[in-house]
Amino acid sequence: MARDYLKKATKTASTDAGDVRDTVQTILDDIEKGGDEAALRYAQKFDQYQGKILLGEEEIAAASVLVSQRLKDDIAFAHDNVRRFAEVQKETMRDVELEVVPGLIAGQKSIPCVAAGCYVPGGRYSHIASAIMTVTTAKVAGCQHIVACSPPRMGEGIAPAIIYAANLCGADSILSMGGVQGVAAMTFGLFGLPKADILVGPGNQFVAEAKRILFGRVGIDMIAGPTDSLILADKTADAEIVATDLVGQAEHGYNSPVWLVTSDQTLAKKVMKLVPGLIAELPEVNRMNAEAAWRDYAEVIVCDDREEMAATSDEYAPEHLTVQAADLPWWLDRLQCYGSLFLGEETTVAFGDKASGTNHVLPTSRSAKYTGGLSVHKYMKIVTWQKSTREGAKPIAEATARIARLEGMEGHARTADIRLKKYFPDEQFDLTANG
Repeated sequence: MARDYLKKATKTASTDAGDVRDTVQTILDDIEKGGDEAALRYAQKFDQYQGKILLGEEEIAAASVLVSQRLKDDIAFAHDNVRRFAEVQKETMRDVELEVVPGLIAGQKSIPCVAAGCYVPGGRYSHIASAIMTVTTAKVAGCQHIVACSPPRMGEGIAPAIIYAANLCGADSILSMGGVQGVAAMTFGLFGLPKADILVGPGNQFVAEAKRILFGRVGIDMIAGPTDSLILADKTADAEIVATDLVGQAEHGYNSPVWLVTSDQTLAKKVMKLVPGLIAELPEVNRMNAEAAWRDYAEVIVCDDREEMAATSDEYAPEHLTVQAADLPWWLDRLQCYGSLFLGEETTVAFGDKASGTNHVLPTSRSAKYTGGLSVHKYMKIVTWQKSTREGAKPIAEATARIARLEGMEGHARTADIRLKKYFPDEQFDLTANG
């Protein structure tokens, strides 16, 4: 496959996993042993916050007063879109039954997790949308208790808009605690909370590592790395829109990769010329992130044709994938590896990030090769059941006994034998391993 890299990344999105893991493991061990008091010590150390940890109706009401009506309306709009899309997703999960053999019925049913812990980032940016995405989907799934956990700002507490959004979307508890200590509080059931069955939501490398370590004793949505985005564009694309979309995603963080894959070298060069100027126009913090991300992690790749473009995209398996090219149905049918797909210049990643209804908690670091993003399905357990008449059990028991003996599992075989002996005492069965 011939690819012309007009811009090649000098770094890859990775973390210093060794140091981070040791730090996180120590914090988790301390909090599991020390409980509420240990969590509070870490909150004072890292969050520099000594206010109320578990917010009550009074704190929620006070925060709501500080949110403008226009923002409340926008939050309600986004919540409604996410809720309705989640409800449609849930409808795709249905209980089923099948009569496998005459008399033996097997079934499937979906059961929501009881307790969900939703982590909402609130450090550099107040991720109002993350509260909407995580809490709403848990509510639609039917979780009985939903905790929204977000880091407080020094001396202030959680951003009022996050509190308002979490409460509107159905959070049963709002925990003013960030980082590893917040994740630990939800997992271990501190401050009177139920122990979480599943942890969801984005966070920094320490939050991601905490989820990685705790996975197994608690479910997680995914282990997220730095956010990444890829744009597929042909000669029909608008260079200014392509460049703006790349910059819009690069502002996430200094190590957030953005990639342009195109079949038009003229477009590629124009985009590369536009990006630095667009970055320069951003506010300072956003500009610093975007400059580093574009300098160190961005790539611009020119391919011979659209098939090569699609193959390149599938190899990168981006978290966000935008297509600004002709024949959108072809791309929708062809592309296979992405977290969320945005077809045509009339939609953009920011729409999905904030308000259009699809979820913005998505697989990063090429994990879109094997998983999708957060959805109502993540909170649901797909379980199976079976029941049988005695006649229905007969052929199943015969096959089970022989297969089990062939495997050397005599105890298993005898659980089938005893039923055949009880239900069909006058019949003879050949239940030996080799027949």
